[in-house]
Amino acid sequence: MIAPLLKGLLLGFLLSISIGPVIFAILKQSLTNGRRAGYIFVAGVSASDIALLTICNIFTALFTMVLTHKAIIAMVGAGFLLFMGLYTLFFKKIKFEPGEEDKDKPMRKRDLLAIFASGFFMNTLNPSVFLFWFAWTAAIGVSAEETSNALHYKLIVFGTCLLFVLVTDLAKVALASVLRPKLTERNMVLINRISGLIILVFSAALFYGAFNYK
Repeated sequence: MIAPLLKGLLLGFLLSISIGPVIFAILKQSLTNGRRAGYIFVAGVSASDIALLTICNIFTALFTMVLTHKAIIAMVGAGFLLFMGLYTLFFKKIKFEPGEEDKDKPMRKRDLLAIFASGFFMNTLNPSVFLFWFAWTAAIGVSAEETSNALHYKLIVFGTCLLFVLVTDLAKVALASVLRPKLTERNMVLINRISGLIILVFSAALFYGAFNYK
């Protein structure tokens, strides 16, 4: 199925370029504590994404059981995406942090566990991350219901998305010393605007589809 694969890749790309505290934390862990710490932090973030995605899919499944009209679910997802797109494009503040020196630090097992937990909770307790997954599970869920196997469709979309994000996060760790100098305020604002525009396009498409559901 090409369509869910492409949606998963695009969704993963959108999440991977989102400017937030996690990307700076990944780079900071990699530069101050070494790549091993960076990889452990990414593992915590990835575990958080899986947990949040599972919770949001359960919520949207319950909504599907309660609401008989798919248009309502589509409108809810489109509304969340519209809010996210407008916030990202016009209101989201970009915090620029000075570069860190590249240091390598020996880590104990409990230190690595603490880094994993910090990655998990930093991602989990970020309201924008939950809103992101909630909006997209609602949007993808509506599309999946139009296919012969909704579960298979969702697994491809979100599996592809999570794998893409994980690979890009690992790449951020490996290339931390190269990426950090390029994260200038101007570049981050540009990336943020591109991200907002992509979200608004998806929102408009979902709104259009919602008006065509019977």
